[in-house]
Amino acid sequence: MPWIPEEEIKRAREITAIEYLKKYQPNRLKKSSARNEWELTDHDSFKINELTSQWHWKSRDIGGTSALNFLIHVDGCSFLEAVQMLKDEYPTYIPPPVETKPKKLFVLPPASPDCRRVFRYLKERGISGEVLQQCVHLGILYESLPYHNAVFVGRDENQVARYAFLRGIYDASGKAFKMEQAGSEKAYAFCVPAQTGCRRVAVYEACVDVLAHMTLEQGSRDKYRLELGGISAPKEGQSQRSMKKPQALEHFLSQHPEITEIEVCTDNDFAGRWACEHIRKAYEGSYRIIENLPEIEGADWADMAKMAARTPEKRQNREAR
Repeated sequence: MPWIPEEEIKRAREITAIEYLKKYQPNRLKKSSARNEWELTDHDSFKINELTSQWHWKSRDIGGTSALNFLIHVDGCSFLEAVQMLKDEYPTYIPPPVETKPKKLFVLPPASPDCRRVFRYLKERGISGEVLQQCVHLGILYESLPYHNAVFVGRDENQVARYAFLRGIYDASGKAFKMEQAGSEKAYAFCVPAQTGCRRVAVYEACVDVLAHMTLEQGSRDKYRLELGGISAPKEGQSQRSMKKPQALEHFLSQHPEITEIEVCTDNDFAGRWACEHIRKAYEGSYRIIENLPEIEGADWADMAKMAARTPEKRQNREAR
């Protein structure tokens, strides 16, 4: 390879990808729906931030900021070709410093004197009073004020609250209120602890599913029951992509080296089955994987608990006639 002066290489490395594209290939850029973000017309999974020049080509899982890396990894130029294209350029674009927003302080919502409304709502969804009492006693479930939401609390190894998920109990509008409390850390998601000697953790998509499945298993605490904080699955029919290991599960396993089994209790829909498959692939080399999805297509464990609770009611109504 011909010798290239170090000064030319240094100058080539200083040119940003966004500067190069705007100057020499502006017709190749198109605005994306995200703020300060552009796409390439010839690579739909390529995104570049106009403030930082940070680019990522998702389908190849490569990224960078410099024009040099862009020309080599995206346009397929050799190192020599890329340097020769950029050696006479001088950087005129200086990305502004990215402001880091201060982390929001985590504070639990105020608690109601009792859990009467939340208990009534969750019992209507098929969850047993025994399971609810256990969770209240463990300090991981309560009713908030002033809106009387169900608050599912995630605690760290020192029993300090680090996460909270709020679930509204009034669904009159057809859309329930759901949100994570500001400042929540997903690594400390809602978890019903097991009794001593347990080597299994069951994972769920939602907090209510945790309590529902626990109800169906007679309130047993023979395993840890961990909520994953939801899953981000592609829509059915869209191109498949990989799933990051759930942050809550990764942290839990790091704190519980005694665990040898992971029971996957996601929903029996496309997203739940997709998550189940990816969790199995990610952990089957190190853990025994048990796939335990609801029997009914499209159902979650909350649906199953509600159906189970209504079955004896229907039988009693028939017998009373």
